[in-house]
Amino acid sequence: MNKIQIVINVVLVAAVAALFVIVLAGKKPASAEVAASTPTEVMPVAYLNVDSLLANYTFAQEASEKLMTKQEDARVKMNTKLRTFQNEVADFQRKLENNGFLSRERAEQAQQKLAKKEQELQELEAKLTQDIMLENQKLNVQLADSLTNYLKEFNADGRYHVILSNTAKDNVLMAAEQYDITDEVVAGLNARCKK
Repeated sequence: MNKIQIVINVVLVAAVAALFVIVLAGKKPASAEVAASTPTEVMPVAYLNVDSLLANYTFAQEASEKLMTKQEDARVKMNTKLRTFQNEVADFQRKLENNGFLSRERAEQAQQKLAKKEQELQELEAKLTQDIMLENQKLNVQLADSLTNYLKEFNADGRYHVILSNTAKDNVLMAAEQYDITDEVVAGLNARCKK
């Protein structure tokens, strides 16, 4: 009986091995299928290089120049007022050192006037900074709306399921050039901007 069990076990092992060979011979390895399909199929994903978009999109360039001009104007205005204030403080100090005030009350009034001007300067600086921040925020919203609306038109045919943004290799570390649609989008945005 021992010999019969051995023969049966050998036959079963041979049958399982034969089935295993038949099944595997009929199938291609999964990695071969993936390797064969990857070069011919394009994933429905694309990305935009945001740095390049901002550098080449006319609206973004004009918005940036407008904001820089506003910042420069604010800086010049603030520096002019600050110099005037510093001159007034220096005059006050000279008068105070040379007993140029008729009375102590006049000196205190002049000092209070300078304190009020200093507070007004601080408020002006805060207002100018706030105005620039609001202008920057407004321009960013306009830029985002412009881009979003254009991308809806651009992808109306649904060829991309996902469009990613990439800033200084921050989100997309590596991708094939065929997935970069930046030049197409910039050209389309600039064409719309001219209209």
